[in-house]
Amino acid sequence: MDLQTKLLYIFLDLILPLVLGNLCRYQSKLDKSFFQRLIIINICVIYPVLAMLTLWTLSLDYSFIWLPIIGVLLYLIPWLAAYFRVENKFQSELDKGSYILSAILSNTTTLGGLCAYIMYGEIGFATTQMVVMLQSVLMFMVCFPLAQYYYQKSIGGSFNKQSFSKFFNRNQLTIVGMAVGILLNVTGIVRPVFAELMVDPLVHLGAWTALIPIGYAIDTAGMRKYYSEILDLLPIKFILTPVVAYMLARFVITDEIVLNTIVILAAMPTAINTVIAVQLYKLNVHIATAAFVLTTAVFIGIVFPVLFVLLIG
Repeated sequence: MDLQTKLLYIFLDLILPLVLGNLCRYQSKLDKSFFQRLIIINICVIYPVLAMLTLWTLSLDYSFIWLPIIGVLLYLIPWLAAYFRVENKFQSELDKGSYILSAILSNTTTLGGLCAYIMYGEIGFATTQMVVMLQSVLMFMVCFPLAQYYYQKSIGGSFNKQSFSKFFNRNQLTIVGMAVGILLNVTGIVRPVFAELMVDPLVHLGAWTALIPIGYAIDTAGMRKYYSEILDLLPIKFILTPVVAYMLARFVITDEIVLNTIVILAAMPTAINTVIAVQLYKLNVHIATAAFVLTTAVFIGIVFPVLFVLLIG
């Protein structure tokens, strides 16, 4: 993929669907359920197939066993940083919970996979799938209970642990796709030409079905006053996390493309899942939404262009 094509992908698959999705807020023919269906198609169909196709031909290395562990570190690094900041920032437990979740949850699967593909093609996308392998486990077994903890703390209630059974749902189909792809890889079955030709169109389709709903979800009402209070998320997400992740990963990963992909994933903005988790557990949704909008805008406008120049140039 040449430089002009990469730049075109940034506009067509990153900026344009977000803009169009946000413009959809001002029409009445497509309601919220339509965009929810797009997300379901993305999670249950497109990404499982893409995970299978890209891992099918990935040159597997024993060092890749570290990638899911590094994915866990991408949660722990910003969590620790936010934890030491939050006590001096907010009085309300609802605000504290929203702030910490905004730091922990990043858009690694959707935006991270797209950016890695733009930079490094199938290798970047497949590496992303390995890094985010445990993401759903962390979402259900760590982030949701953490949100519940802060809500219960705000009302003086007791904390009930999250049921492990909630982890097993259709959102885990990508893991099934990954397992099938790795199985096809190790058994030596050659990926057919038609399957190779499917990868690029599916990446574009995956970007649009994921980012249009994200653009639609951006609502600036009620969150403007929180921008100044969450500015310190920017160095946590875009400086501290990628630098520490790189320093730790280089001890176990030697492949330059894989290392660079880890840096890209470590520098992702706050995920829309943060808003969902905060709404579910009645924390301060304005902080989560402000973090999502602010970090996404900074990533697209500043961080990704810098990474593009540093890692490609």
